[in-house]
Amino acid sequence: MAPHEADDYGAAPMTIRILPAVSDVDSARALATLLSQLADAEPAPPVPDSTALLDTLARLAAESLDELPEVVLVHERIGPVPALDLIRDVVMRFPAIGVVFITADTSTGVLTAAMDSGARGIIGLPLGYDALAERVQAAAGWSLGMRRHLGSGTPELYAGPGGTVVTVTGAKGGVGATVTAVELALAAQASGRSVALVDLDLQSGDVASYLDVQFRRSIADLAGISDINPRVLQDAVYTHDSGVGLLLAPAEGERGEEVTDRVTRQVVSALRSRHDVVVVDCGAQMNSATAAAVEMADRALLLVTPDVVAVRAAKRMVRMWDRLQIRKAEETTTVVNRFARGTEIQPSLVERVTGTKVARTPVPAAFKELQSVVDAGRLQDLDTRSTVKQALWALAGELGLVVAQETGGGGGRRRKASSDRGALALRRKGGDRGAVTLEFAGMFPILLVVMTILWQCVLYGYSYSLAGNAADEAARAATAAYAVNGDVPGVCQTAGSKHLPGAWNGAEIRCGAAGSVMKATVKVDVPLFFPGFDAGWHVEGNAGAALEGDNG
Repeated sequence: MAPHEADDYGAAPMTIRILPAVSDVDSARALATLLSQLADAEPAPPVPDSTALLDTLARLAAESLDELPEVVLVHERIGPVPALDLIRDVVMRFPAIGVVFITADTSTGVLTAAMDSGARGIIGLPLGYDALAERVQAAAGWSLGMRRHLGSGTPELYAGPGGTVVTVTGAKGGVGATVTAVELALAAQASGRSVALVDLDLQSGDVASYLDVQFRRSIADLAGISDINPRVLQDAVYTHDSGVGLLLAPAEGERGEEVTDRVTRQVVSALRSRHDVVVVDCGAQMNSATAAAVEMADRALLLVTPDVVAVRAAKRMVRMWDRLQIRKAEETTTVVNRFARGTEIQPSLVERVTGTKVARTPVPAAFKELQSVVDAGRLQDLDTRSTVKQALWALAGELGLVVAQETGGGGGRRRKASSDRGALALRRKGGDRGAVTLEFAGMFPILLVVMTILWQCVLYGYSYSLAGNAADEAARAATAAYAVNGDVPGVCQTAGSKHLPGAWNGAEIRCGAAGSVMKATVKVDVPLFFPGFDAGWHVEGNAGAALEGDNG
């Protein structure tokens, strides 16, 4: 039994955990005051927007399923997602939470729309204690009954609507968003997962052209339908030969205006409840429909090519998403397409400029591999040996879209890929890694020789520097000794040796007067590899100092 539930004999009252979602400060304060007066209620601090609400619920579910509140209160002025759309999203993700809608419009139409969205009740404004207590108690009772029916310990209950949603957006036109979306969908389907591919590039979508599909239905046909049930969805989705379900963009670009953010939320929610993976091609145009898809996505990809114009466009896109509270930069994954090792703009620079996470797998610049299948409209026939396909399928694995299944065989159990094509791509990728390893192993002796030569040059230069410094010090000391009729050779030897490290001891040091100048010469051995090993090489340092006065 959860810690906040009553037992079957009523020995302990049920504590109702309540999470309010309201953006207006005054409304939040008034709601908090009333909630504090409810018996057996445990209200949490209000969350200010739709993103914070979903993030809070997801965090609580990740910590423990029993930590989720029984009741969520959604105020009509919550944003940026409209309240009814937010209610639908909460119900889809967390079906055993009782959601109550707070609104000033309590007409029959609003009540019907709220119930259609999944709300368990509606409370009119201005708020009253009795109405609030009644609706909260009813929603909490329903939530408790639902959890007992489904089993509060079932992880799938709060795992979301089933499918993973991945959006693919181009930083600008022509960076390869559609090819990426199609290949990700094909990779996930080949691994044994059920996949839907949505073309949300409403004015110029090309998914149908890339996959040689002619189908009269499109996502625009779902715009006027308030309840998108499985039968309606099945009529609009075309099942491709590869097994991927396609929901295409309208053939008439002007019909794209019919697809609003509400339609997008309904369609994506319906698809993710019926498929393991939903890939959405958002093109490079930002509108309310693509914004809703990016906001709903589990993984949002931003395609960029390694050039200044594309990187700047990506930075603008990321900043716009953040300003509109669609998605934070750190929650976005940037994919570098048409990448070459020699390019000046590397993935690390893209990551710093955009503030996003850059996918570990860049897509190489190899358009010739794509040209024949793109011209034929048969992207599904792209050769497995294609480096572009290998990279995109590896990206699918990095995103968690490709899974391996356990199968029996050989008297035991073993792991194998669900698709021969996926396995071949992985084998080829492993072969590339092996080739790189062998290439490095072959170059290692050469690198070792080069490094040895460089190190010996360093020792040679260092020895020359030491000899010059020792000669300079010896000349100065010998000049001072000469002025007082001292032991010039002895002083010269002592001063020069003092400024030579131990490994260079034994140097030949000489000083002598030549006219008005005391000259010093220091000859040292150059070590081989390490100080102390004599290579038979020598360097000589010379210095002079003016003689002062007359010693005679």
